[in-house]
Amino acid sequence: MIRLVRSLRSDEDGAAIIELALVAPVLALLTIGTVDMANAFGSKLRLEQAAQRSIEKVMQTTGELTVEDTIANEAVCQYNGTNEDGTCKSAPLTTSDVTVTHRLECDGVLKETTATDDDCPVGQKESRWIQVQVDYDYDPLFSYHFSAIDNGKYHITTIAGMRTE
Repeated sequence: MIRLVRSLRSDEDGAAIIELALVAPVLALLTIGTVDMANAFGSKLRLEQAAQRSIEKVMQTTGELTVEDTIANEAVCQYNGTNEDGTCKSAPLTTSDVTVTHRLECDGVLKETTATDDDCPVGQKESRWIQVQVDYDYDPLFSYHFSAIDNGKYHITTIAGMRTE
């Protein structure tokens, strides 16, 4: 019996499997976390591209839609992609996730405005800007409970702007 105990104590055949069993959950969590962060970063890049592409449409309104609606529709179409018939997909991003803001600066001082017909006082240098903000709630593969909003999603915001005058 003592000989059997001594032989088991010096036997290392199953040691690698036990070590793998201890390390495997940590490696799995690291892999899943890396994939999840890569997906979130990809979503952020797609949002930024959607905001930038939509701001390029500021001078291309058709007369059927307002500038704000044209920009919002373009941001949604850029993020969601298009259907086979060329129409924009309606999910996951919607036009309610896109905010278009007009800014007027008089001699470098910001003056928030919603109407584009406001003017600076006579003699002041005027510059007009348009800003697009796109908001999206990213749903991770696994719900992490730190730094996430209440519903388990992460809020991603991107902003693009352009001087129009």
